[in-house]
Order: sequence, then C-alpha cells, then structure tokens
Amino acid sequence: MAGIGTGLRYQGKVVIVTGGTRGIGEGIVREFVRQGAKVVFCAPGSEEERGQAIQRELKDSGGPGECHFQVCDVLSESDIKTLVLVTIERYGCLDCLVNNAGGHPPDQTIDEVTAQEFHKLLNLNVVSCFLTTKFALPYLRKAKGNIINLASLVGIFGQKYAVPYVATKGAVAAMTRAMAIDESKYGVRVNSISPGNIWTPGWEKLASQTTNPEATIQEGQKAQLLGRMGTPAEVAAATLYLASDATFCTGINLVLSGGAELGYAQKYHTGASFGFED
Repeated sequence: MAGIGTGLRYQGKVVIVTGGTRGIGEGIVREFVRQGAKVVFCAPGSEEERGQAIQRELKDSGGPGECHFQVCDVLSESDIKTLVLVTIERYGCLDCLVNNAGGHPPDQTIDEVTAQEFHKLLNLNVVSCFLTTKFALPYLRKAKGNIINLASLVGIFGQKYAVPYVATKGAVAAMTRAMAIDESKYGVRVNSISPGNIWTPGWEKLASQTTNPEATIQEGQKAQLLGRMGTPAEVAAATLYLASDATFCTGINLVLSGGAELGYAQKYHTGASFGFED
C-alpha cells in the first residue's frame, strides 16, 4: 500500500457517488476509498443491505479512506437533497460528484416503448444527474471541485433497439458540456465518461434476458478490438484520473471502449446488440 500522506491520489477529498452498490458505481467507491477519499455513496432502499455490507467491509479493511452508505432514490428530489445535506453535515465540504446512477432497459423497438417508459428512463438517466448536480453545486463551487457524469459509448454511435437509452446517454454528454461552460467561472470542472461494454451484474442480467445469453456475451466480448469487456475497476481508474489528475480538462467526454467504435465494418443484418455497461 502507498504510504498515507505520500502516495494517495485523493486523500481527504469528499466524494458523492450515486448508484454505488453494484457494477461501475461499486468499483468507483472502492477505488476512491483506496486512494484516501471520504466517500458517501447511495442506492435505493432495496439496496440498503448491500450498501451497509460494503461500508462495513471497507471500514474493516483498514484502508486509508472511508465511506458512508446513504439510502437515496435518485428519482426522488427530496432524497437527493438529503444525500447532499448528509454529506455536508458529515464532512463539511464536497470536492467531487460522480453521477453514476442509471439504467438500461432490455431491447425494445420504438413501437414497443411507451411514453411512460421513456419518461421514467429520462428521469433516471438525465433528470437525476441534473438535480444531484444542482444541489451539490453550491458546495462544489466553494471547493472548486469537479463533476463526473457517466454517459455511454452508444450515446455517440447509437445502438440497436435502444432508442430511449441512447437518447438519454447522449443527453448526459451534451449536458456535461453545457455545465462545463457555465461552471468554469467558479473553477468547477465537469467531465463525462462514455464506457463501452463493461462486464457488470447489469450486463449479465440483460444478457440473460436474450434468447441465447452465452452467444450474447461472446458477441459483447468480440465487439472490442481488445477482444474482451472492460471492468468496473478500469472505469473507476478513469474516474479517478478525471477527478485527481486531469486538472486542465473540462467539458471532455472520455471514451472507454476497448476500441469498439474503430474500424469500418459491415453492419447490415447484425446480430446481438451491444452496450450494456450499467
């Protein structure tokens, strides 16, 4: 382990991570704690037991950082306000916000998607990001902190049978750029990450809902030039980089894809869809 006070990359910094109990979010929580940060992470009440277990595990590990789990449904404005207030009451400041909470529905054609389903996904993937940022900004401005929004590779390049998801993740990246412009006068940096295929419980669940899960997973692996899916730990490393090292970057969208978007290729009559990174 790096020496405390010398080798840690985010020592003593206060971080909020939404959707922090599984997949990419859990990976981010673990990496920031490992680097000495004080992390408040959240998930809905259905995840409380898991959130508390992660909190106990990281406390018992005796690592350089610490974490606190807070129940928060990001579809609830009052829950989001409470999340920010709990953080400030506990630690007195806020240096970084990671808007990770989101979801990816199973494959659907546009004919199958209802307006209600679209609105719900929009609220989960976009409006929650907007509101968490809004309530965190007064404290981030004081600290000249930074915001990292989790977008998606498919928000740039599209995805089969995923019109609402692609639309919402494209909106996250666009909103990031707009926020970066407005918040630059306060010294607050705002960036986003667009992962490709990351092997998470969410990816596994979506694959299990296809007619041939094994084939879907293999296609997901083959979509990258590197021949594999990424890991939550790799997304966490990129998130830490934007928070701690990329101090002259704002408004950027960091593509984390294993080269999935590169190379001109036949696309007509394609098979399984890709991009289930949540």
